[in-house]
Amino acid sequence: MTDIVPAGVPLDTPADGLPDLIDSERSLAAAAADLAGGVGPVAMDAERASGYRFGQKAYLVQLRREGAGTLLVDPVAVPDLSPLDDAIGGAEWILHAATQDLACLAEVGLRPRQLFDTELAARLLGLPRVGLAAVVEHYLGLVLAKEHSAADWSQRPLPTAWLRYAALDVEVLGEIRNLMGVDLARSGKAEWARQEFAALLDWTPTVRVDPWRRTSGLHKVRGGRGVAYVRELWYERERLASARDIAPGRLIPDAVLVLIAQHALTSPGTLPTGNRAIGRYQRDWLAAIARAKALPDSQLPPTNLPHEGPPPARAWADKDPLAAARLARTRDLLTAFAEERTIPVENVCSPEPLRRVVWSPPADAPETEAFSAALAAYGVRPWQREIVAPMLHTAFTAEQA
Repeated sequence: MTDIVPAGVPLDTPADGLPDLIDSERSLAAAAADLAGGVGPVAMDAERASGYRFGQKAYLVQLRREGAGTLLVDPVAVPDLSPLDDAIGGAEWILHAATQDLACLAEVGLRPRQLFDTELAARLLGLPRVGLAAVVEHYLGLVLAKEHSAADWSQRPLPTAWLRYAALDVEVLGEIRNLMGVDLARSGKAEWARQEFAALLDWTPTVRVDPWRRTSGLHKVRGGRGVAYVRELWYERERLASARDIAPGRLIPDAVLVLIAQHALTSPGTLPTGNRAIGRYQRDWLAAIARAKALPDSQLPPTNLPHEGPPPARAWADKDPLAAARLARTRDLLTAFAEERTIPVENVCSPEPLRRVVWSPPADAPETEAFSAALAAYGVRPWQREIVAPMLHTAFTAEQA
């Protein structure tokens, strides 16, 4: 692996100075021309206002390319960044933790044709810490400040210190990518990384079934009626938060939604007092409670969703000891491989597809090819299948020896 540079030098000033914020169609067109005239990959990042605003839209986009320098773009002022997308064309994007930014970048017209994810590369290389600051320090010995990472980036005007921080986030991504590329090749993991990065091009956020079931404290509410109260209150909060463009938890926290539902179970028609958000939106909360109260019993949501797939692994020994033994053998082989190749086990194969295949193995003879096909059905990459399918075959045939 590339020699680690001694740490301790702060990265606090962009090499080319702080660029002007691109916040007009004219400056965007000029930036697109600069970007098109650059060479090589494009480092990319986005800043959101998580915890402050509704949704995960981008409030600042940062790009850097050799020959074009660093670009800071305000997607609030210029919401269509497709001119930049056209300028980039098929050039490689460099992102850190791509799945955090791909959706919000797509919303403003930016979609990669190829990419390199430095966080994912750090995982494949077995780095002990994979945050951007840790990766920068590991490879370059530079200390990257992260004090504005949780800021409200919807604020306008954006403070100069924040813009400087944002520019530095893409300052050295190109250099990091090159060093990581060398390490991936030296460790025999370049093809692994290529497949992982290619899979990210089709990545989309997971659409959750019944997202309201993630309400913290839901377990405190009893019965289908109480669960219905929480559901209606959750959707009412979403409606209000969207209209006000505020994070739902800032409008009213989960704990208060649960408190309202519990109160409604014992004192229908009234709301608990002492909370400003309850009082301010009391008509809305009461309307949500009324909708849930009017539901016939047959339409109440189940207190728990029916379980799909295999049972929790801890229950396997009782339900199917043979499957439990096979899973344990496969896990042992995976762990040994991961330790030898310095890679997290979950990056070799995610636990869920592994459990599903072991619990419901191929109906035909459990040969390596059959296991590979079964893993493929759950989205396991070819490089992972080449490693894991033989392990499954070994685990399933061990009891025959």
